[in-house]
Formats: sequence, C-alpha cells, structure tokens
Amino acid sequence: MARPEPSLAPSVPDRPLNSGQPAGSEAYRAQAGRYDRRTDAFRRWRELVVERLPARPGDTVLDVGCGTGMCLPLLQHKVGPSGTIVGIDASEQMLEVAAARVAEHGWDNVRLFAAPVAQAPIHLIADAALFCAVHDVLQSPAALAHVFEHLRPGAAVAATGGKWPPAWNVALRAWVADLHAPFIHDFTGFDQPWRLLAKFVPDLQVTELGAGAGYLAVGHAQGRSTPPGNNAEGSDGNQG
Repeated sequence: MARPEPSLAPSVPDRPLNSGQPAGSEAYRAQAGRYDRRTDAFRRWRELVVERLPARPGDTVLDVGCGTGMCLPLLQHKVGPSGTIVGIDASEQMLEVAAARVAEHGWDNVRLFAAPVAQAPIHLIADAALFCAVHDVLQSPAALAHVFEHLRPGAAVAATGGKWPPAWNVALRAWVADLHAPFIHDFTGFDQPWRLLAKFVPDLQVTELGAGAGYLAVGHAQGRSTPPGNNAEGSDGNQG
C-alpha cells in the first residue's frame, strides 16, 4: 500500500476545495474522511484543469497540494502508466486518504509526500505541475520557487481555485468569503490568485469560472518563448 512519505462555464460549487496548506490544517484534519463527498460539486473544475494541463503520456507531474488525491485518476488518464505523479500536501490525514486511493487502484507510479510545499523533498525534474485549489501555495514566493526549481524549462502548468467575484455582486462575494475562510490563511491576492504564478509562467492564460468566483489558468514554465501579447496581466480584460 502506498503511504505518504515523511517530511468552460461550470456552475459555482457549493463546497471549498483543498488548500493543502497548514492554514486550514484543523479543518482538513477533521474533514479528511468525508472530504471527497463534500467537494464533489467541484468535480467539473478539477476535470477542466487536468484536461487543460498540457501534459502528455509518460510525463512526470507534480500534483501540488494534492489533498485526498481527487485529481489522481484524471492525471493517470493523462500521463498513463509510463508517467509519474508526485503528490505533495501538508496534511498527513488527507494524504492517508490519497494513499488508500492509490492502493485501491494499484497505481505504482504515484509518490506521496507529507510536507509544506516549500520544504517538500522533490528529488526529480518534472514535466508538468498542477495547482488545484491551493491559494496559500500560490501566494507563497518560496513555495512557488521550490516547485519551479523542479520543473524543466517549458514545463506544462495549470491552476484552478476560488477568487473574488465582481465587486457589484455583493451576495456572491459574501458567500465566497464564508466558503473559503476556514481553508486559507487570509484573502491576500484573492482578486487575482494567479498573479505570482504569472512571474514563473510568461504565457499564462486565465479564464474565469463560476460567475467569477473561480478561475482556470494554463501555460508553460519559463524557458519557452511566449507568444506576443500572451500574459496574465493582459488577460484580465479577456476573461469570460
């Protein structure tokens, strides 16, 4: 059985996704066993982000903040048995659920690490990175730098998660605040959660989801030429 090693217009979901970071550790520890059921409404967002991740069969993918491993079946379909998936999460309880999922399916190409992302023992260079609902990671320059130090130039990158909807939608903003507060450190950067990621992904393309309460961002790590005019800052006016 695999065990954690130490150290595009879907509806708005009605449950929070996993941040995979210590800020919500108590919430994740308490909900690990029933987390999959509570986040099932986010299934389409997870499907979209893995579908748009420009990874190929045989690739090595970092699943950053993998939680209970809900993206693992989708990633397996993406990279195949010849690929490798490295799941990283700060919650040991969440990773125990992920390990059970790995064992149930007999996936021998998955490695799980229980550690904050910035200190995770990543002993390889990956072809792709997935950031599924990991707001605290995306606001941490140290965590992002550590991940991208272990990506090859031009590696595929995709991210999704919650964000502030338009200011005029007061009711939705209040709902979003209540939804995410227990699971993130604070709302710093919640207007554009991808802003720091864009510094590592020059061709990052961002699309809003769920009436502006979520986003999908896709691109490639530095080392690949960026098409003219393609950047995250310029995408704000073209989200839809």
